[in-house]
Amino acid sequence: MGTAAAEEAPADDTATSADQTTEINDRQGWEDDTDQPVHERAPRRCDGPSTWYSITSKKAYHIPSWWNGTKFKDGPGGTMSVSVTKGGTISLEVGGSIEFSSNAIVAKAKAQVSTKITGSVTVTTGHTYTREISRNKYGHLQYGSWGYKVNWKKYKASGNGCNGIEIGRGTATLPTSETGWKYRETSS
Repeated sequence: MGTAAAEEAPADDTATSADQTTEINDRQGWEDDTDQPVHERAPRRCDGPSTWYSITSKKAYHIPSWWNGTKFKDGPGGTMSVSVTKGGTISLEVGGSIEFSSNAIVAKAKAQVSTKITGSVTVTTGHTYTREISRNKYGHLQYGSWGYKVNWKKYKASGNGCNGIEIGRGTATLPTSETGWKYRETSS
């Protein structure tokens, strides 16, 4: 067992406890291989704010927890039984070509992608999982949030019309309130 300290829970109220959600495990094939377009009509402002965001694509993505006690390897073959031994927080990661508001990007992603998206999710100890490992293979289990990777754009109003012009873009990795184990096998 590692000795890394658990990350502090965020001070805001956007954190969701994994204990409050349904356990979701073994989502084989859940992650997308490519970005999936998010359909929204052309960005328009009219009587709205002078700047706004749009989510342009999404990809289902398992966001791993990186602290000790949430990643395991066993084998070859046999049965693998694991449990979360350290708690912590999985938080969003946002980057872009311009100054941005993480809260606005989360809000837009909640509206366009999934209402389960959150700024962070708190993981507590105790979530156990058992899995049979194929003969002569090594099993790998990683705990995390079943979240999304998204691409976003920021627009500003253009003149007196309703149309906007793009002023920046970026990416974000956004956790959801759903947490669980991701399993894979390797030859070594």
